[in-house]
Amino acid sequence: MVGKSFDEFWLIYLRAHSATGTRLFHYVGTAFAVMALVGAMLTGYWWAIAAGVAAGYAFAWAGHFLVQGNTPMAFKGPRAWAYSFVSDLRMFGLAMFGRLGPELERAGVAPA
Repeated sequence: MVGKSFDEFWLIYLRAHSATGTRLFHYVGTAFAVMALVGAMLTGYWWAIAAGVAAGYAFAWAGHFLVQGNTPMAFKGPRAWAYSFVSDLRMFGLAMFGRLGPELERAGVAPA
């Protein structure tokens, strides 16, 4: 189930990331991907983007399989993959600025 709108998906996404450890794995993966993108832009080593994306997904999926015990939302189809990508960035940004708690509460997930 991916929801009918992005907002619906976002709440489902947050519930699928209810464990703090899962979110931490995602943050590490997202940070690797962002650093690889910046590194590629600064150095011209464009292959680093692929390496960063691979590392990002490896960490995110490890969080699902090892901590949360569920299947990554991206596995649920092309729309879910696109929404998951945007949601990963949104979750990371909100967490970085200390604003994820209200969204977790809205989704029915107790914040850490």
